[in-house]
Amino acid sequence: MFSYRHAFHAGNHADVLKHTVLIATLDHLLEKDAALTVVDTHAGAGLYRLDGDYAGTSGEAADGVLRLLSDPKPAAGEAASPAKGSAKKTAEKPPAPLSDALSRYLEVIRDFNPKGGARIYPGSPFITHHLLRDHDKLKLFELHPTDARTLDANIAQLEAGRQISVLRDDGFGSATKFLPPPSRRALVLCDPSYEIKSDYGRVLDFVAEALKRFATGTYAVWYPIIPRPEAHDLPRRLKTMATKAGKPWLHATLTVKSSKITTDATGATHRPGLPASGMFLINPPYTLKPLLAAALPQMADLLGQDRNAAFSLDSGG
Repeated sequence: MFSYRHAFHAGNHADVLKHTVLIATLDHLLEKDAALTVVDTHAGAGLYRLDGDYAGTSGEAADGVLRLLSDPKPAAGEAASPAKGSAKKTAEKPPAPLSDALSRYLEVIRDFNPKGGARIYPGSPFITHHLLRDHDKLKLFELHPTDARTLDANIAQLEAGRQISVLRDDGFGSATKFLPPPSRRALVLCDPSYEIKSDYGRVLDFVAEALKRFATGTYAVWYPIIPRPEAHDLPRRLKTMATKAGKPWLHATLTVKSSKITTDATGATHRPGLPASGMFLINPPYTLKPLLAAALPQMADLLGQDRNAAFSLDSGG
């Protein structure tokens, strides 16, 4: 049950999608003065070293956040340098600037790495705290014993006092107790590891109960897109749930490579790792879809690992 450690995957393409969506959602929700409560059902360790043993072993950040940080595309408003060694008399068409959502994502990552690069990668708890105001609240759930201890230690460095609560408890079973919050404004992020198949059903049960308690909250669910029926059934059932409740929804996916298992000339089998992931939101900010419409094609272009790279964006309600 506790074999999954997000430290091996920190900063990968799935984190880029999840945290781009999280930041864009928070930026909108925090425009209102009223306090916001953010509930993170599976918080992880909160902060990760990309040059450490875990992330260094998998190297997944190299095909995720590190690709974006090294990409030559200019930020909005910057002029692109002419291509070196070009013999053409007319300048080549400069690359398009990064979209607002991706630029904002990288801005937050750089805030944690003032000396450049991305030695430190912030997980959802630290990204959220970085953006919250003093009167907002953050509720973090983490059941993994090692990650829970690390999360406690990392959060203690912030000296945030009562603004942040760290609970060594099952987020599926306990997070709804904070709904609705006194201010009646909340964002709930649900991103379990899905290391066991029952997680898919527990996500659906959790969201159904959360909506029953607090119908106007914003709910964001991350999930892996893998060759498993439950992974493909989850967004369909979330869509049905939102539609029956009369709530708007948004569904974004990012695919970076084929999911096929291959065999090389020696007969060795190669599994592709995580090929794709998705974010499903209920009661999303109205600003999110246009931001993702611009960001997702760039994610597929910059993070794609083979010709199967693609994206999708759908909404309703």
